[in-house]
Amino acid sequence: MPATYAASGVDIDAGERAVDLIKPMVASTRRDEVVGGLGDFGGLFRLDTARYDRPVLVAATDGVGTKLVVAQDMGRLDTIGVDLVAMCVDDLVCQGAEPLFFLDYISAGAVVPAHMADLVAGVADGCRQVGAALLGGEMAEHAGIMQPGEFDLVGFAVGVVDQERILGSARVRPGDVLIGLPSPGLRCNGYTLARHVLLERMGLPLDGPAWAGADATLGDELLRPSVIYTPAVLAAIDAADVHAVAHITGGGFDGNIPRALPEGARAVVEQGSWQVPAIFGEIRRLGQVADQEMARVFNLGLGMVLMVGPDSVGDAMDALSGVGLEPVVVGRVESGAHGVDLVGPSLWGER
Repeated sequence: MPATYAASGVDIDAGERAVDLIKPMVASTRRDEVVGGLGDFGGLFRLDTARYDRPVLVAATDGVGTKLVVAQDMGRLDTIGVDLVAMCVDDLVCQGAEPLFFLDYISAGAVVPAHMADLVAGVADGCRQVGAALLGGEMAEHAGIMQPGEFDLVGFAVGVVDQERILGSARVRPGDVLIGLPSPGLRCNGYTLARHVLLERMGLPLDGPAWAGADATLGDELLRPSVIYTPAVLAAIDAADVHAVAHITGGGFDGNIPRALPEGARAVVEQGSWQVPAIFGEIRRLGQVADQEMARVFNLGLGMVLMVGPDSVGDAMDALSGVGLEPVVVGRVESGAHGVDLVGPSLWGER
C-alpha cells in the first residue's frame, strides 16, 4: 500500500477545511490598513505614519500556559483565544502602544477543523475587543510529537506608539499613585500550581462547585476568560498623566511591578485596598501555600497596576471607570531600595 501523508498522521484536507471555517472570523477583525487577505504568504499592513510624529513599533509574544490543559479537559476551546490576545496586547500597552495586528500559531496532534475554529473564534473575539486585525497565523499538525486532542497556542502582537509617549520607568517619580485594575480570576498565570493543588492533590471535579457555596463550577472558574485591559489603559493614557504600567502576570507583584520602577524608587502596595477573589484563598488553603509563594505566583486580584502623577489620579480613575472597570488606588511610589513593599493587614485575614 502506498504511503500517504494522511496515513502517517497529517491531514492536509482537514487543515484546508479548518481554514475555510476561520475565514469569516478573520474578516471580522479587519482594519482599513490591512492589505490583501487570508491565504497570502505574509500578512500585509499599511502603517499610517501620518498619525504619528515618530512612530515606534512594539512587539510581544506569549502563550496561555497550562490553562489550555483545563480547556482540553473541559472540551471547551472557544474562550482560550481571548486569554491569548490578553497576554500579548496587555504587554504592549505597558509601553503605551495601541495594538495594530495579531498573529496566532496553533500546533496540534491532529487538526480537527471544528476545534481549530473554536480556538480562532476566541482569538478573533479578543482582537475585536482591542481593534486589532487578525492578520494571519499557522496551524501545524505534529503527529508523533503530540497526541490527538493535544494542542498548544501561541500569539504575536504588534502595536505602535509615538516615541515621545512611550511609557516606562524613566517617567516614574516618588509620589506617583498606584492604581490597580481588578482581575476576577487567575487569568493565565499559576495554573500549574492551581491544577496541582485543586485537581491532582485534592482530586476536585471540574463539574463540582469551585468552593463551598460558589455559583460557578470549578471548571468554569478556571476557564474564566481574562479581562483585556488595553482599551481601558489607552483611555487612561489619553485622559491622564500615566507614567508607567505593570502587567501582573507570572512572577506576581515582586516580578512585575519593579519592571516599571526606576532605581531608587519603591512601590508601596496597601494590602486590603482591593478584593482578592475567592479562588486564590481556596488554592492557598487547600495547598497550604505560603503567603509569599502566593504573591510570587498569582496576581491575587490585580491584573494591572498604573503609576500615575498625583495631580492626575481623578482623571485616570474617571477614564478607567468610563470603560467599565472598577479601578482602585492601591498604593504609591516612594524613594527607597528598588522593589515592592506589601503593607497593611494581611490579604488573608486571620487564616
